[in-house]
Amino acid sequence: MLDTLWSLVVLFIPTLFWGLVFLISFRREPRQFRNTIWFALFVLTAVGTLTLLALSLSAPSEPVQVALLIALVVLAILAPAAVILFLLINAVIVIRREGLSPSTALPGLLGLGLLAILVLDYLVLRGGTSRWLTYLMVLATLEMLWMVFTFAALLLYSTFYRMLPRKRRYDYIIIHGAGLQGERPTPLLQGRLDKAVQLWERQGRFGALIASGGKGDDEAISESEAMRRYLRDTHGVPDDAILTEDRSTTTFENLTFSKEIMDALNGTGRKAYRAALVTSDYHVFRACEYAHRIRLNADGVGSRTSGYYWPAAFIREFIAISRSHWWPYAVIALPVLIVALAR
Repeated sequence: MLDTLWSLVVLFIPTLFWGLVFLISFRREPRQFRNTIWFALFVLTAVGTLTLLALSLSAPSEPVQVALLIALVVLAILAPAAVILFLLINAVIVIRREGLSPSTALPGLLGLGLLAILVLDYLVLRGGTSRWLTYLMVLATLEMLWMVFTFAALLLYSTFYRMLPRKRRYDYIIIHGAGLQGERPTPLLQGRLDKAVQLWERQGRFGALIASGGKGDDEAISESEAMRRYLRDTHGVPDDAILTEDRSTTTFENLTFSKEIMDALNGTGRKAYRAALVTSDYHVFRACEYAHRIRLNADGVGSRTSGYYWPAAFIREFIAISRSHWWPYAVIALPVLIVALAR
């Protein structure tokens, strides 16, 4: 009995460790990228531990164990192919509906990149290639593994973060711009505006709405003005409940310039006011991470995105976040480069 109990304790140590690390980090600040890593490690070790526990308790027969092993091998082989196929199909669907652009081509480019790495791995493992190609394979594979892990971690944690309850009353509800069609908000932006009004009405029409978005070179009016008109004409929001920020061209500027408006009205400090950031669901975590950087006390609220467009949009978010957290890729590359140059 004691041996069994000790075995269970040892089995759960990794899960308890990563769970504790995640809880401490989350408690300090939930809007940081490192939480995605701790949360993924916690979930991964928990699933692994529970799987091992279930297998040990059920004591499956040898044929069942062999079948499970074969299933895992088949899954390991088919999963990359399924992901690549999904990305390529999604790219075709998005491009047909939205037109060809760098953002709509992202799923296809990522799928082709993963396929190229797998082909490179095959060529090197088959033999007869130069040592430089071997080092390139090792580097590309390691970088791909880190990219896939962090992508899954971000997807998992951002979903968890969006599901957290939002029961506060917000002094300000910031709405992030998302392009115009003529002088009207795009359907994507309309979804954000509708979600903001829903939140505003749910808290008894308390607080002010901040329409944040500047004017592009090809736009007749600023995004903030188009958003103000939509809020007024479609939802009947009075003008005195709408503030406009018309200088921003990026997410970071949306938050920075909106914060300047709120600071001017309420003063600075964490307890001076509380804000909600309303944006598309795929964009919530990055907006909240930026808010943390500029010391903006705010929660993220996401509006629904069309299913066909979501993968391309989330990949774009992942790339933007990865650019801000590039150093692990450099750490991975450094020892490979040192070994390659030393030989």
